[in-house]
Amino acid sequence: MTKRILVKFSGEALAGENGYGIDTKILNFIANEIKELVENGFEIGIVVGGGNIIRGVNAAADGIIKRTSGDYMGMLATVINGVAIQEALEHIGLDARLQSAIDMQEIGESFIVRRAIRHLEKGRVVVFAGGTGNPYFTTDTAATLRASEIQAALLVKATKVDGVYDKDPNKFNDAIKLNTLTYDEALNDHIKVMDDTAIALAKENGLPIAVCNMFHAGNLLAIANGDYSLCSIVK
Repeated sequence: MTKRILVKFSGEALAGENGYGIDTKILNFIANEIKELVENGFEIGIVVGGGNIIRGVNAAADGIIKRTSGDYMGMLATVINGVAIQEALEHIGLDARLQSAIDMQEIGESFIVRRAIRHLEKGRVVVFAGGTGNPYFTTDTAATLRASEIQAALLVKATKVDGVYDKDPNKFNDAIKLNTLTYDEALNDHIKVMDDTAIALAKENGLPIAVCNMFHAGNLLAIANGDYSLCSIVK
């Protein structure tokens, strides 16, 4: 089994307590969690959202900005976050490459799957920015797409909660954690693990999804090593 994993970070998580922008303390924490994976022989790809800067759906909510333009604005936000993550990784001694679905030669490489796989094989962390490069698709779908393209064994969605619940655990004390779900359960019950397009793509490619709390040190390595008690698994 390949030791190749794609980790999806939400953009909002990078903002920290500010609620917007980029908190460099969180960047440093994320980078060290990724370093632990690399030092244990895992090949790591990363996709990051852009919600800490702008969300396309919100930008287009009142109709002044077209949805397509709003989504491209969101994709640009993911590139900003991707540059920040690349810098944080390099700051602690990791070799990293930024690949963007939108061509930006001065900032990073264009996304080419064969080149991405070659980087991974050489022990480099590859940060995939720019979403899918197309409007109307979320960064969750981009993460599932990139994970499938690089033939990752696992997609980890690193969030602010430790798994999937039957209802919002921040609002309901009796929320129950769902340790394991099938793709169909996630789709039919509309449990917000990822959007339906992402889950359907994961199902089609047999890609398991682990949903975990990104802020617990050591979580990513434990999950990568098969300890799924720290997350919820969709498979």
